[in-house]
Amino acid sequence: MPDEDQGAMLARSLRLLQENLRKSGPAMLAGYMMIAAVLVCGGLGLLLDRWLGTEPWLLAGGLVFGVVVGMFELARVVWRQQ
Repeated sequence: MPDEDQGAMLARSLRLLQENLRKSGPAMLAGYMMIAAVLVCGGLGLLLDRWLGTEPWLLAGGLVFGVVVGMFELARVVWRQQ
């Protein structure tokens, strides 16, 4: 394969990769938001449980709330793309 053909193919591949990454960015962000929401809300629940002595209720509530917030964020991203 001549060098010009390889260069053109490489440029096209990079352009398509960039386009795919741009399109998948919001979905990746929603996934990270879900993980962050569960960790932050669960962590706050754990800290409040230890402080108030109500283990494991606030931890469980924080985890459930984190999942709800994460699912809402995921749904918001999906609705925006449609």
